[in-house]
Amino acid sequence: MKANKTQITRWAQGAQPLSQLDELAEEEPLEIQVDTRSVCVTMRTPGHDEELAAGFLFTEGLITERRQVLKIQRHPRNELGNVLNVFLNGVAVDFAQLTRHVFASSSCGLCGKATIQAVHRRFKPIRTKWPVRAETLLALPAQLRSAQEAFGRTGGLHAAAIFSSGGKLIVVREDVGRHNAVDKVLGYGLLRGLLPFNRHILMVSGRASFEIVQKAVAARVPVVAAISAPSSLAVQLASESGQTLAGFVRGDRLNVYSGRERIRF
Repeated sequence: MKANKTQITRWAQGAQPLSQLDELAEEEPLEIQVDTRSVCVTMRTPGHDEELAAGFLFTEGLITERRQVLKIQRHPRNELGNVLNVFLNGVAVDFAQLTRHVFASSSCGLCGKATIQAVHRRFKPIRTKWPVRAETLLALPAQLRSAQEAFGRTGGLHAAAIFSSGGKLIVVREDVGRHNAVDKVLGYGLLRGLLPFNRHILMVSGRASFEIVQKAVAARVPVVAAISAPSSLAVQLASESGQTLAGFVRGDRLNVYSGRERIRF
């Protein structure tokens, strides 16, 4: 994954200012088109764009399986590679259903209850019951961090990873956007025919937001772990979706916010 170099001045108390090169995480817009029609523009870190596009369309509910993706190709007249066209096979696209960042219902307007009801109309709650050891979850942050090659150089990227139920790393992706990182790992699973991830763990390097939990529901991920805190709506969605949600997974401790029955301490 590329990083841009720039000249900076580094200073610490008691020392002289030092001029040197520093690496920055790259950020560029990506326009995702479906059958040549624009559906989304997102700011992302270039790399694994096909996975990002596939994961976005999957978690938005426009596609449900690999065979529905005919091909993904760059727009021939965009030299930067910032326009990606996804051609679908046998899918009647309802463009009006695209609701990135907003799940609403006319019954009660914009509220938590409405957002969760909207998610469950598209993606049913998860029923798998397999257990996971607390020690397995505690071992994930170190694996995630060691796989964050670009973060090690820039310090400016989020990461998401899919692990097996036993803690084996399946895939990790980095991006300036935490939701993009999740779309990339889920898109990886979709394009390689690995979905559903129904005996897997999604680990994210930052906090667990509502949208991250919703994407995990779409991929049937029963366990979501985060290094930082979850939001209140993320906890509510995970609880009502039959998911285990763990936060502050660091060192020798973690907090379990929902799905306690899956955890073996």
